[in-house]
Amino acid sequence: MDDVLERLKGQLELQEWPDVYFFKFIVPNAPEKIARVSALFHDEAEITMHQSKTGKYISFSVKEMMMDVESILDKYREAAKIEGIIAL
Repeated sequence: MDDVLERLKGQLELQEWPDVYFFKFIVPNAPEKIARVSALFHDEAEITMHQSKTGKYISFSVKEMMMDVESILDKYREAAKIEGIIAL
């Protein structure tokens, strides 16, 4: 995970912040996991959720104004604590 975040950090540092950042996650379709992912973001974030065809998973597409690179990496670190989550 740390290697992935270091590569992402390098890419993000090429951009100017603050800016809107697009997050994409897939989680198992369980109320607790859905609530935990939703709780990662502020009320102002634009969150779209879609259920998979089988109903086993929920995909989250989130657009949120991020102030700097480190705040984006912090979101990914917090998300990684949710069992079964996949960050795209």
